[in-house]
Amino acid sequence: MARLKLQPLGDTCLNEECRSTNRILRAPDDDHELQSVMNELSRSDLAAGFTDAVESSIAYVLDGSRTWRFDLLGSDVHPGERASVGAKLEYEAQRAFDWKKAKPLDVEISGVPVDLKTTVGDNWAIPTEAHCHLCICTKIELKRNRHRSWLIRTHTSWLYRGKGNKDGKRGIAVDARHQWGFPLYDWTNIPINPLTHLTEEQAAMVFEKGKGQEVRLLRLFHYLPKTVISRNVILTVCAGNQDPMRRARAIREKAEKEGLLVLCGTWLDERAEALRHGFVLGSEDWVALPLNPTLQPESADLDRLF
Repeated sequence: MARLKLQPLGDTCLNEECRSTNRILRAPDDDHELQSVMNELSRSDLAAGFTDAVESSIAYVLDGSRTWRFDLLGSDVHPGERASVGAKLEYEAQRAFDWKKAKPLDVEISGVPVDLKTTVGDNWAIPTEAHCHLCICTKIELKRNRHRSWLIRTHTSWLYRGKGNKDGKRGIAVDARHQWGFPLYDWTNIPINPLTHLTEEQAAMVFEKGKGQEVRLLRLFHYLPKTVISRNVILTVCAGNQDPMRRARAIREKAEKEGLLVLCGTWLDERAEALRHGFVLGSEDWVALPLNPTLQPESADLDRLF
């Protein structure tokens, strides 16, 4: 798509219903509503909140506890499913920041209507009802495993011309975002699912059909020692089975006999022990520590163990 030649600041917006005072195109510093919203947003840890929202949205789309999927870029994930992360993120962001749902757009911040838009591609699709309103635009770069958000007044004059898609949505001109989008936080990494660190052979072993949950979990901890394992990872490995957390607790004695100390953040003393070794566990996180630090995972006789 060719670059759009932008109207300069101070010009009159093409939209007769423009929300800006006198329909004037203004820089962020001169946009009173934008400054009011920014003042409210500055009270929150936006990078942390959006990271949580992005991670939850990806987990929701993958639905690992039913599908065994753990990589949004995997061949078993349809492109339409990747795109649906944005729709879920709208609700996850509202939850993370306790934003009030309000019409005519998605939320109301500091008394100002704000739309929430997300893309896993190159641009956002701005609907006609959001033209000339404030939008929080989040970009998720899956290949680089990072995200970032901007606050921008999506003036009709700053959107690509033409008919847009079949719903009348239009993308934001690249130069408009660069010049007049207000960055809310720097590029921030998305937490990596530990299952993506498995080799192809290891993943085949962890997800081997016909093997019980305890066998698969033991393999998981042997392949990924010194790695924080979340509840979601365990649910993915044990997809479709009953009470996987109980199975995780049940393998601890056997794991210790095989040279691994499996710690769970549910118990404060084990959380403290993990911290002593440099691992911060949440209440539903796990980590396996080799009792013999010189033993490498590759040297474990997994055929004998399992």
